[in-house]
Amino acid sequence: MNLIEKIEPIIIFSAIIIGLILSNIQIIAENSSHLINIFLCLMLYGLFLEVPLKELKHSFKNIKFTSTSLIINFIWTPLFGYFLGSIFFKGNLDVLIGFFMLILTPCTDWYLVFTKLAKGDVNLSLSILPINLVLQIVLLPIYLILFFSSGNTIDYSQLLYSLLIVIVIPFIMAQITKLILNEDLKEKATNLFTSLEICFLSLAVLCIFASQGKLLFDNLNSVITIFIPLIIFFIVNVIIDLLISEKIHFTYQEYASLTMTTLARNSPLALAIAINSFPGHELISIALVIGPLIELPILYIASKFTLWVKNSGLFFSCRFF
Repeated sequence: MNLIEKIEPIIIFSAIIIGLILSNIQIIAENSSHLINIFLCLMLYGLFLEVPLKELKHSFKNIKFTSTSLIINFIWTPLFGYFLGSIFFKGNLDVLIGFFMLILTPCTDWYLVFTKLAKGDVNLSLSILPINLVLQIVLLPIYLILFFSSGNTIDYSQLLYSLLIVIVIPFIMAQITKLILNEDLKEKATNLFTSLEICFLSLAVLCIFASQGKLLFDNLNSVITIFIPLIIFFIVNVIIDLLISEKIHFTYQEYASLTMTTLARNSPLALAIAINSFPGHELISIALVIGPLIELPILYIASKFTLWVKNSGLFFSCRFF
């Protein structure tokens, strides 16, 4: 884990603080919202450059791991996330949707770092990345419609527009880049945008809070409350991963990979969709930005917990190792 990855929560928190300070300057508050999509599209373009779609077939080689991961991420997680959100955010639909979108999107980048820290199978974790990305893009709109369309919250045209602007266009541009560049230039472009992802995300976060500072302060208690169900989500999933891994006889490396794959969330992608899908509901985006402030420290703790499980020998027979 490099220095930037270690201090990513600090960088995001600093972007929030700077954005809130700038929200007091009227001209910045009025115009910063126009820059959000630009920074998010640049960030997602870099993400799509990284994703090895040609490796998609490899995720099906370890059927037991892949099926277990997908069931937890795309069946258990949305149901559990909606249950938690309904308890903690009853009467605050925007924060509920923000929390739900955060919970529903498995991570496609930094979970690999924590898998390595936990001494899991990084190649196995990498193999699940493309299918996680494809499924969350396909299923997120479906789950939003399924859970929230009855309250007339979903504007279908805005949802389609959002997918086109911040997902389809950056995705296509990334694939074109891969096709036209040779291996050396493609690697340089990927490394460049990978190194700049946190910068683009932080600039988008800064612009969100610069344009919506007053809204945050008016709803501060509701937004901060998101930490409680998020912590519950992480704790419960850590326990489930541990029990399932023992039950179906995973190796330690598979267990560590499963834990990180089912804990880490892809808040940048969810944020990009939320900003364009729910105009006039900026509290959804703010709720999504708050999530990583607690998620990254918890992932670090989880990586140490999995190593403790391995070293303690309290829960598994020697086959686990």
